Amino acid sequence: MTIEIKVPSVGESVTEGVLSRWICKSGQEIKAGDPVFELETDKASQEIPSPAEGILEIVVPEGEKVLVGAVVGRIAPGKISSVVPAASDSAPVVSAQPVLSSASPAARQIAAEQGIDTSKIAGSGRDGRVIKEDVQAVVSSQKAVPASTASPAPANVVVRSPGVRSENRTRMSTLRQRIAERLVSAQHNAAILTTFNEADMSAIMALRAKYKDSFQKKYGVGLGFMGFFVKAVVEAARAFPTVNARIDGTDVITPDYLDVGVAVSTGKGLMVPVLRDADKLSFAQIEKGIVDLAVKARDGKISVADLQGGTFTITNGGVFGSLLSTPIINPPQSGILGMHTIQKRPVAVDDQVVIRPMMYLALSYDHRIIDGREAVGFLVRVKECVENPERLMLEI
Repeated sequence: MTIEIKVPSVGESVTEGVLSRWICKSGQEIKAGDPVFELETDKASQEIPSPAEGILEIVVPEGEKVLVGAVVGRIAPGKISSVVPAASDSAPVVSAQPVLSSASPAARQIAAEQGIDTSKIAGSGRDGRVIKEDVQAVVSSQKAVPASTASPAPANVVVRSPGVRSENRTRMSTLRQRIAERLVSAQHNAAILTTFNEADMSAIMALRAKYKDSFQKKYGVGLGFMGFFVKAVVEAARAFPTVNARIDGTDVITPDYLDVGVAVSTGKGLMVPVLRDADKLSFAQIEKGIVDLAVKARDGKISVADLQGGTFTITNGGVFGSLLSTPIINPPQSGILGMHTIQKRPVAVDDQVVIRPMMYLALSYDHRIIDGREAVGFLVRVKECVENPERLMLEI
């Protein structure tokens, strides 16, 4: 019996997504649980597993918008009946499997209506397949530029005429569009200010050098910098709980828990998976949780549930060499801590100028509910904890 592959529900607020890529090909033999396609929503990108074993038939091409519950493929029972000879570069196929054309059905329909030849369009879908956005881009460019002045270019075509400079046009991913919307929303809907400080990282670096091997041996995870800052934020939030609060209409909601979002840069954009109940976790549990979330995000296996919620965020631009920045808060949160690159600088210690590894810290906060005194006090407490890491109880 043929089994339908449907778009699963990946979150309460998610009703649609984009089938960004097929991991398997039509005619390919797959097993139950094998990842078959990638679904991109406005929150995350997830690999969707096969519901059964059999031969894959692709119904919906890459690049198409799909609703939750929609059928995007089918699994036929049996095994591959005819295989291309080994000398061929082609993948195994079922002899009865139809061959997909070089343009998606939606792309062909639009092209036919507009009198456009899809064979002259460089497709942005998998293996160069022309999708509807490519054709729509050609239509838009034809309307915007008179035929006598320039030739229209589809979404990702580079125009290379003698003496004419070229441009690339690519469609923003659903995830990137959502990131853009949230960043603009944060700037418009919150009164964001940023306060700065700096921390001497000598003590943490010495502690890591001394205990990293024993910590790795005991807990099976490396001793990174982020764990120290999560612990420092926990301590600072206990002293200044408003930084962990949020606005709801005319009310201020102050959680009695701390869910820390840890910003992770991926190939598809910035994601902020959430470390739940960070205030109740040991140092080792924090380090393990951070590593697990970062790996899932970068491997495209992060779930919507991993990204939802969060009461405070930490971002580390220092991994890219940023010396100083003003991070944008992640609504509806009211605060975000920015870490930066560690740089050796001359500083005054006991009236002596010494060279120390220093890190600039930045706290962006919503001034509607957080006063300057609280913001500065919070950041000073983070600095004190970082410079005296023994207070954070490594539990080695």
